[in-house]
Amino acid sequence: MSEEGRFTIQLEQQEGFQIKVAFDWKRVPDLLMDEPPPLGEQQGPNASRMLAAAAANCLSASLLYCVFKEEPPENCLTAEATCIMVRNERKKLRIGGMEIRLIVADVVKESPRFARCKDLFEDFCVVSASIRQGIPMKVTLVDRQGEVLHASE
Repeated sequence: MSEEGRFTIQLEQQEGFQIKVAFDWKRVPDLLMDEPPPLGEQQGPNASRMLAAAAANCLSASLLYCVFKEEPPENCLTAEATCIMVRNERKKLRIGGMEIRLIVADVVKESPRFARCKDLFEDFCVVSASIRQGIPMKVTLVDRQGEVLHASE
């Protein structure tokens, strides 16, 4: 698979389990993420919730783009993202599945493009399609001087 682009998001631990996320777009405000108790104080979404939100957002945008192309009408779609947490064979907590429900207004389903788009939009969602395929990930742990302390295979 060829690389089509790349972006980098900066994360910085604040206090406890609170992590400030600085996006690579100047107009996007920083986001505070946190873990639920007993680890954190639930001052922001945790990573599992962000992943579920990302999948639902991507699917929503893919459907709206396919149906309307340019500018979709306001308030024509809502979504629900359910993340199913499970324990693996080693008793480690994992995301076992996601259920994404898109609820569309009549203006969406009555669009001339809807019949075709309802069968196509999932394939154009970068996030959900990537999750379904399994995303290769390289993890490197370095100290502040840049010395590699650990690297995943």
